[in-house]
Amino acid sequence: MCCGGDHKITEDYYNDKEEALHMELQKGRPQDTTGRLAKEIRTYDLLDQLGISYERIDHAPAMTMEDCQEIDEALQATVCKNLFLCNRQETAFYLLMIPDTKTFHTKDLSAQIGSARLSFAKPEYMEKLLIDEDVLSGEMIGCHPCINTSSIRFKTSDLIEKILPAMHHSFIQVKL
Repeated sequence: MCCGGDHKITEDYYNDKEEALHMELQKGRPQDTTGRLAKEIRTYDLLDQLGISYERIDHAPAMTMEDCQEIDEALQATVCKNLFLCNRQETAFYLLMIPDTKTFHTKDLSAQIGSARLSFAKPEYMEKLLIDEDVLSGEMIGCHPCINTSSIRFKTSDLIEKILPAMHHSFIQVKL
């Protein structure tokens, strides 16, 4: 979930590092959207249109694992790392969502989905969504709203029952 992504809201947005790491859950979209990227606002628009209740934390860009851990603790949700994968021939593509605490082993996943020699893929090729069973068993899921200076959480059931259908995506459950 943390570490990486766009950095539109810079350290100048915060008075100092201490303020940036003092995080508090806020309900819904930010009141003031000045300086926020359009794709972040579109994320909030989609959640609002689908009637999904969500909470948000604004923070400095999460550049270290220590920063990520503090954000994850504040969210109190199953936080995912997303890996975009493909087979060696680049004919099958997968987005894998696994808890940030799990280690990814190519061999274990390849056997479950019948696709050998998985490696990282180019983002424009996303096809299939793979979700680890531990992500699905959590009550809440945490992620970025398309920018790494905010984090949101919402019910895992809303991801499965509302968000994925609205985006015309299905998923395959895996166990890693």
